[in-house]
Amino acid sequence: MHNFLSLILPIHPEGYRFILIFAVAMVALFFVSTFLGWLGVIGIVFCAYFFRDPLRYVPNQEGLVVSPADGVVNMITEAVPPQELELGETPMTRISIFLNVFNCHINRVPHTAKIKKSLYRTGKFLSADLEKASDQNERQSLLLELPDGKEMVVVQIAGLVARRILCWVEEGESLKTGERFGLIRFGSRVDIYLPDGIAPKVAVGQQVLGGETIMADLADKDNQIQRVADPI
Repeated sequence: MHNFLSLILPIHPEGYRFILIFAVAMVALFFVSTFLGWLGVIGIVFCAYFFRDPLRYVPNQEGLVVSPADGVVNMITEAVPPQELELGETPMTRISIFLNVFNCHINRVPHTAKIKKSLYRTGKFLSADLEKASDQNERQSLLLELPDGKEMVVVQIAGLVARRILCWVEEGESLKTGERFGLIRFGSRVDIYLPDGIAPKVAVGQQVLGGETIMADLADKDNQIQRVADPI
C-alpha cells in the first residue's frame, strides 16, 4: 500500500475537484452495478495519478538548465519563438517535450529567472507531437530574463486532449530553477527555446523529468553536478 500511495502522492490541489467529481460518480455507478462502480474507482485512481506532484531533486550547479516538464524529447530544431513575444525572426534552438496522459503534468522553471513577459494565445487543439502545434495550438508563452541578461522562452502548448493550460506566475515575478509555474490538462507539450549559442544536452527520444533532467549548460562546464539536499 505504501508503494502504491507513493506513486500518487502528493496530489496538486488542482486535482481535488476532479477526484471529487469521480467519487460522486463512483457512488452513483455502484447503485447501478458493481462493475460500473469499479470503473468509477479506476477513474478516481487515474485522476489522483494524473495530478500527482512529486518532489524533485533540482541540480544547484550554476548555469544548468533543467527540463520544464516530464515526458519525451520529440523534437530538437531551430525555430522562431512565438510571435506574440516580439523577439524578431531570428531562430533559437527549440527543444520540444511531449507529455502523454500518464506523465506528471506539473511544469517547472528551467533556470533562475525573472518573468519578463507572460502571454496567452488561443488556437487549435492539434496533436501536440506535430511540428505545426507550436504555431497553431493554444499556448501560454513565458519570456524569461536570466541573471546574466540573456533570454530564454518556455511555452506550454495544449494538445489533442489538453483543453486547459494553467500558469500561476505573473510578469515581474522572480523564480528559482525547478520552481513550479504551471500545469496542463491532459496530454500536451512544452517547448523551451535556449539562448543563442547554447547547445542542448539531451537527444530526441530521451525521457526527461521536470526539474531534474539537465537540458543545457549555460556555462558549458564539465564540473560534477551537485544536487540540493532538500527536494522542491
